Amino acid sequence: MLHKLLKNKKVVLASASPRRIDILKQVGLVFLHEPATIDEDVIESDHLNPRRYVQKLAIAKCNAIKNKMTDDTVVIAADTTVYINKKIFGKPQNMEEAFDFLKILSGQTHVVYTGLAVSYKNALLSGVEKTFVKFKKLCDKEISDYIETQEPMDKAGAYGIQGYGSQFIEKINGCYFNVMGFPVNLFYNLLIDTLSESQIQKY
Repeated sequence: MLHKLLKNKKVVLASASPRRIDILKQVGLVFLHEPATIDEDVIESDHLNPRRYVQKLAIAKCNAIKNKMTDDTVVIAADTTVYINKKIFGKPQNMEEAFDFLKILSGQTHVVYTGLAVSYKNALLSGVEKTFVKFKKLCDKEISDYIETQEPMDKAGAYGIQGYGSQFIEKINGCYFNVMGFPVNLFYNLLIDTLSESQIQKY
C-alpha cells in the first residue's frame, strides 16, 4: 500500500492544490507540498494533444522540484485539463470565462486528462489517466449561481466534481479521483514502477 511504500521516505508533492493534498492525506501519506513554477508556454506546441500536454507539464513540474531536493526524495507532480471540441480548458481567468466554459460543457460529454510524474533517485516515470464526464443541460441561472460559490475559479474546466459541481454531473466513465485531479490507482502503479526502476526493493 502507498503508506508502506513511502514509509520513512521524504515525499514532496509539487502542488498546492487542496484536492491533491486531501487525496494524499486520505491514503495515509505524510508529505511536504511545494508548487512548481514552470513556463507552460514551452508546451504550447502540444496544446491540441491533451494526453501529451498534461504528461509533459507533469514531468516539467516534477523536474522543477526534483532539482531542488536531495536525490532520495520522492517527488510527485500532476497536471489536469478538460478537453472538449478539440480544445483544452484549464482554470478560468475570470468569472466571464468560467461562464463560457460551463456553457460549453452544458449537456455535453467532455474528457478529463491528468498527467502524473513520479521521481526517485535515478528514476522518473510518468503516465496519463483519462475519464469521460457527462454534464446535465444547464440554464444560465444555474451557471451564474454556481460561479457565485467561487468553486469554479481554481479548477480546470471551471468545476469541481467533489463540491457544488457534483449536482451537474449525470455520469462518469473512468476514475473519479482523476476528475478531482489526482488518479490514485495510476499513482500507485507508477510509484511501484519508479521504486523498482531506482533499484529499491519492490513492495
